[in-house]
Amino acid sequence: MILERSNFMDVKQIMKELDKLPMKSQIGDLKELAQIYQLRHSGVNEIGTKLENLDEEYSMNYDHNPIHHMEERMKSVRSLVGKIQRKGYPLNMDTIHHKILDVGGIRVITNYIDDVYRVEDALVQQSDVTLIKRKDYIKDPKPSGYRSLHLVVSVPVFQSNGVFDVPIEVQLRTIGMDMWASLEHKLRYKTDVPEEKVEQHTGNLKEYASELFGIENKMQEIFRDLQE
Repeated sequence: MILERSNFMDVKQIMKELDKLPMKSQIGDLKELAQIYQLRHSGVNEIGTKLENLDEEYSMNYDHNPIHHMEERMKSVRSLVGKIQRKGYPLNMDTIHHKILDVGGIRVITNYIDDVYRVEDALVQQSDVTLIKRKDYIKDPKPSGYRSLHLVVSVPVFQSNGVFDVPIEVQLRTIGMDMWASLEHKLRYKTDVPEEKVEQHTGNLKEYASELFGIENKMQEIFRDLQE
């Protein structure tokens, strides 16, 4: 299992991004924004370490690694401001503190569908992890065909000036779901593709999502049978 840890966005990088935004004066204290990023980044590392430990325990006790790999990510300042504007929230620190819960996130790619829920259960049952939000797009996929389990959890982060409960987004999906989502994302954001081709592939991807889910369920059944 591989954990791809993101590089922390330092104060200089945050200021450089803000300089490119016309509404930078509304953000307020840059130091406070940097502290938010630092806390969220530490929270992501805490969750990443917990998941690494869980995967090692399953490997030793059950001869199975539920996690194929993980990817950490920090939302860019531009994406952060864009989300605040789309949601119609005030552009201030209070909004970032209390409304934007996905500044830091981790994507967990599992080997099988059962592993998604196995990892979820093991994570949220930990005494210092609190579940804030849950959206199951595996059992109830988006109209596009997108499947993934989205969680927002809080985890305590210990700093020199105290302990802070930090919200972190955790996305869990299988290898197949991740492959599909990556292709769908590329289709959506690749601007030089003709519109008729985008429509064609969008329809195909929706159909393939169901087929892929069926195949993954069948492979899951084979794995269950081999484990018994």
